[in-house]
Amino acid sequence: MKHSAEAIRRELDNGNAALIAYLPLGYPTVDKSIEAAKVLVENGVDIFELGFPYSDPGMDGPVIERAVVRALENGTHLEDLFRAVGEINGAGAPALSMTYWNPVHWYGVERFAQEFSASGGAGLITPDLPPEEAGPWMAASDENDLERVFLAAPSSSDERLALISQATNSWVYAASTMGVTGQRSVVDSAARDLVRRCREAGAPLVCVGLGVSTGEQAREIAEYADGVIVGSAFVKLLGNEDWDRALADAGALARELKEGTGNTK
Repeated sequence: MKHSAEAIRRELDNGNAALIAYLPLGYPTVDKSIEAAKVLVENGVDIFELGFPYSDPGMDGPVIERAVVRALENGTHLEDLFRAVGEINGAGAPALSMTYWNPVHWYGVERFAQEFSASGGAGLITPDLPPEEAGPWMAASDENDLERVFLAAPSSSDERLALISQATNSWVYAASTMGVTGQRSVVDSAARDLVRRCREAGAPLVCVGLGVSTGEQAREIAEYADGVIVGSAFVKLLGNEDWDRALADAGALARELKEGTGNTK
């Protein structure tokens, strides 16, 4: 299975919301980030987001920002991303990349789309690319059978949600709160209303991210969203210098979150 929308619909048919994990490529190293991704898939993650490190992030909180700095210091390249999405897809989960637009533009939009698709990648989540400026990406993604995922925020107008919903060919990423990534003790209640508004605007599927770190929070969101996205909580665990312990703890969290998203539909 290549596309994440197929994995979400499979889970919905089975009575679950999908569990989506995010990790930055290259943290703590490229090979270890791929190894961690495979462990998360083995422990229940349905879809994988691989963040491509970028020097000027706009929505990364402190945990992910520190990891991205480490990944950049490791010299992570786009060629590493192509290898990684292929290996994660081979492990059994569709692999998207969450990337700021500048690296794609620098590489060449059509060239990137061709190589990303040939590597087995599912598509891109593009937090800083507005649909109004996404013409080249819309054409290249259609040409190369790639998914487009755009972000919606609680502050987005109904007109903008309609534009975002029309531009996606997969699912809409609903940010649960205003601000940057990071664990929160309470997931913002605005997420439920945002999901409702995205559906009314025509979004085919809606997944919620930002702030989720426990099985209880995952269940709360899974009761109204199609998928639950978790990033910072995994990244924080992988900062443990005891790598075997880090992988074991990340796997245990994946199982807890998977239980939270289960039997919610």
